[in-house]
Amino acid sequence: MSKSESPKPAEVVVPVKPEWSKGAHVTREIYEKDYAESTSAPDVFWGRIARRLDWIRPFTKVKNTSFHSPVSIKWFEDGALNVSANCLDRHLQKRGDQVALIWEADDPKTPSKTYTYRQLSEETNRTANVLKKLGVKRGDRVTIYMPMVPEAAIAMLACTRIGAVHSVIFGGFSPDSIADRVLNCESTFIITADEGRRAGKTIALKTNVDQALVKTPSVKTVLVYRVTGGEVPFESGRDVWFHDAVQ
Repeated sequence: MSKSESPKPAEVVVPVKPEWSKGAHVTREIYEKDYAESTSAPDVFWGRIARRLDWIRPFTKVKNTSFHSPVSIKWFEDGALNVSANCLDRHLQKRGDQVALIWEADDPKTPSKTYTYRQLSEETNRTANVLKKLGVKRGDRVTIYMPMVPEAAIAMLACTRIGAVHSVIFGGFSPDSIADRVLNCESTFIITADEGRRAGKTIALKTNVDQALVKTPSVKTVLVYRVTGGEVPFESGRDVWFHDAVQ
């Protein structure tokens, strides 16, 4: 062996404990069979996997791809489904009271929260109705600039519920970064919070949005969640508190 070569690490196979194997959804044999089908007959494999979802309009064609100019890649192009319905509705009958979401706070001393599928569905429907009440329609772009709280996930599900397109912006981005993303997607509606907490620090989310809106005249409405209770600027006619609107 030359000096430039390094020894290959020995392959280590960790045996699966019998009690784990009993509760597994996939065995090694099933995995190897599925993997082989995914490479030898991808249309068959992905068609079978996709039928595990609930479709509003079932697809008849799995994929339609061309890698020549112009490149075109389309999957399930004649089908239609709703992400929110697949995340929530199809689980309600059998798993309605099972936990769907577990939230842990930035501060370990803050108690965690859990939402069942039924609770998450109810919160999503309320939020979707708030968005509709405030004028959000199918195809509208909604910018979500939120801290890591359950309401962020609920806002995404609510947007997909009514067919609005949501654009999530990382809660640590600056006003200029917010403005760029709002302008690029031509958003007219922003969902944010008064403030957020990250690594023990308070992030001025609403203030950042206000500064960004100087450059984004397309935004007509800002929906604000009260997370920390901190004092934030509020513009009448544009800004709306979620806890008021949801009533």
